[in-house]
Amino acid sequence: MSCTTLLAGRKATFDGSTMMARNEDSGAGHFNPKKFIVVRPEDQPRHYVSVISKAEIDLPEDPLSYTAVPNALPEDGIWGAAGINALNVAMTGTETITSNPRVLGADPLVRSGIGEEDLLTLVLPYIRSAREGVLRLGRLLGEYGTYEMNGIGFQDLEEVWWLESIGGHHWIARRVPDDCYVTVPNQQGIDFFDLKDAFGEKRDHLCSPDLIDWMERHHLDRTPDAGPLKERTDFDVRGALGSRADADHVYNTPRAWIMQRFLNPHALRWNGPEADLGPEADDIPWCRKPERLITVEDVKYVLSSHFQGTPYDPYGRHMDPVQKGKYRPIGVNRTNFLALTQLRPDRPEGLRALQWIAMGSNVFNALVPFYTNVRATPAYLADTGAEVTTDSFYWANRLIGALADAHFPECSSPVERYQNAVHAGGHERINRFDAEGAGKDPAELPAYLEACNQAIADWVRAETGSLLDKVLFSASLGMKNGFSRSDA
Repeated sequence: MSCTTLLAGRKATFDGSTMMARNEDSGAGHFNPKKFIVVRPEDQPRHYVSVISKAEIDLPEDPLSYTAVPNALPEDGIWGAAGINALNVAMTGTETITSNPRVLGADPLVRSGIGEEDLLTLVLPYIRSAREGVLRLGRLLGEYGTYEMNGIGFQDLEEVWWLESIGGHHWIARRVPDDCYVTVPNQQGIDFFDLKDAFGEKRDHLCSPDLIDWMERHHLDRTPDAGPLKERTDFDVRGALGSRADADHVYNTPRAWIMQRFLNPHALRWNGPEADLGPEADDIPWCRKPERLITVEDVKYVLSSHFQGTPYDPYGRHMDPVQKGKYRPIGVNRTNFLALTQLRPDRPEGLRALQWIAMGSNVFNALVPFYTNVRATPAYLADTGAEVTTDSFYWANRLIGALADAHFPECSSPVERYQNAVHAGGHERINRFDAEGAGKDPAELPAYLEACNQAIADWVRAETGSLLDKVLFSASLGMKNGFSRSDA
């Protein structure tokens, strides 16, 4: 999927949580309805068959339960996308990324391999740490291969890891520094990689066991006079394994630029002809230490960006038409959903995990928190179907986005009020439910948290319906066939 990802280590966030967030965007000209569910162990397949590639894989007999945000319409496969398992380990996948002809010639893609459709189902129910997730997926890539290039995030209470597939069978993974965040558009993202660590202590870097031999055999390293690969602590991944195409400067690098510009506004000169890093720069770093600790609202803001405050905003007024809409926004029309997985160290284990969900175009929606230590999710999010209906959180938000986009000046204020109310109300409810649930017996927690999730869903349904009413009213007033007697 053409997505955007933000990762944050535990010392980079406001409450010491690890965080992963990703927009899942459909391909151009498509919209994929999504639902938010829990997959129970008895519902997990033991023999998996991919719809796209027809790959068949036998799976272990002891899966954990886990949340997921799969396609609501199953004809193209599961596409589980993002979730947290019963041991509070999270996964998000995938970010479709780029490569280059040399890599793909050295390790061709595998049509019968695995891909984004499959990965969450094949990995998340079987892992007990973020590192385990990297290693399990790495083994699957080595054995079955893949038909596409992807980036995948893994998260536990202590660590966040980012894995990037390289060609058909190879991969690298890097641990997000605890005090940093990571920005990833649809481009091979890891900039520098410590091969000495990956083939030694494996503290912060992991990779395919034959990566060095394979790269040496195919002359993929492009750094002159840099010495043996096995001794390299700053291997240039982008130069060797990534892309540097004209399309990246319109579709990819501007998204990393606008995210880092927001989270580190004073670090560099971001604007103008004398900018240290501009939107088309090829050397925007993979990770950076934020100027302020990152909040849920920060994540939502950057993953909703339409380049507001720059000449490139498609909604901007009185702007240079050559610059307006020049770059691909993060907050795009075809976003299916945004999921933010948050693992909170200051809460009991049963209350620790939250999965924040937003549906539809992020410019017009809000993130809503839900507990994941549950056996089922509310019907408002779980029962998405093909029918357009306000009984569905997904479809209600799609309607709001389509109406508000066409009447942006009139609708921006009610949308902003809705977003502030939902974010504030979400925090208030989670704080209250945390306090009330802190002393409960662990066996009672799932039922209690299901009731909490239902209360959140009922409340946000009312708020969303109210926004739809306001947006519909504004859009109706703006119809081209409007006429009154005073117009005569």
